[in-house]
Amino acid sequence: MAEEKLIGKIIHYYTNIGVGIIELSDELKIGDNIHIKGSSTDFEQPVDSMQVEHQNVENAKAGDSIGLKVADKVKEGDEVFKLTE
Repeated sequence: MAEEKLIGKIIHYYTNIGVGIIELSDELKIGDNIHIKGSSTDFEQPVDSMQVEHQNVENAKAGDSIGLKVADKVKEGDEVFKLTE
């Protein structure tokens, strides 16, 4: 069973392009698997690409706000967890 560590929260969602903006409280990198959970949100997905200030990045650190293409709709306030083995 994978463990989950809270690494951030959704602060905005762009419906037209399916991108969630995540304010990070811990690092995140390409290849990580995340779980997004909220009142009506609950899904897991791999991190295939992310952007900081409209630039593609391989990893992001605590304090960064990243744009991430999400597999399903998310809402402001949804929590983002990193899955670890």
